[in-house]
Amino acid sequence: MVCFADLNIININDKKRLQTIIETAAHLGYSTVAINHVLDFQRKEQGIANPISVAELFPSPPIVQGKSKPIKIMTRLTLIASDVSHYNQLRTAYPQNLPYDIIAVEPKTEKLFHVACMTLDIDLICIQGTSKLPFRITRPPVNGAIARGIYFELTYFPAINDFTLRRYTISNGICLMNVCKGKNVIVSSATEEFLGLRGPYDISNFGILFGLSEDDAKAAVSTNCRAVILHGATRKTALGVIHTTRKVTASEGEDEGRPRKKTKTEHNG
Repeated sequence: MVCFADLNIININDKKRLQTIIETAAHLGYSTVAINHVLDFQRKEQGIANPISVAELFPSPPIVQGKSKPIKIMTRLTLIASDVSHYNQLRTAYPQNLPYDIIAVEPKTEKLFHVACMTLDIDLICIQGTSKLPFRITRPPVNGAIARGIYFELTYFPAINDFTLRRYTISNGICLMNVCKGKNVIVSSATEEFLGLRGPYDISNFGILFGLSEDDAKAAVSTNCRAVILHGATRKTALGVIHTTRKVTASEGEDEGRPRKKTKTEHNG
């Protein structure tokens, strides 16, 4: 059975409104949502906050429509930035694991887009829909991101009620599709109100406007979202593995050296 996800529910200060959005998502058939804390480095008054407490928001999460399981609520951090130093500030604040399930970057410059694709330890790269892209999307960094298991996100909420934003959203999405050919793409709402949500099958149809095939459009709200979640889990786990690597003792080193010495003797003979 296909499990649908919306990995971009904007974290708003109104707890009741946020609960209503998540209840609506469960009613529409979404099995997983991510509450997105947006950190815009162009607004200097913003600080790096800890993720919302899911247990406090929903002691008993709503049941997903058509299923017997409650909706899964995850946390996400999105950095809107123009320079890699902004990302480094985040890593300085959290030198170990970031306390979010998903880490995303919305780059405002071509340089940061390239760095995000090739080197940053993130899960998602957001393609904005509120204005024309300030840079050209090229194949090398996109291919690099795909090879690293990083996904690209398109959002539909800005396009619902505003014709100009709809034009930007579709145009920027097509620019991405011309390069990535539908690979590693997810579609999310980025909504701040429950009326901004659409059902997963409606979003699949919306994805076709970007040039996605029917299968790719369906994957953009299901299996690709699952891959983003797994990438986030792997990213957090990998850091732990690095810090627990076992050192080889001197005696083990000697044992490992003996077969190599014997092989060399046999080869000489």
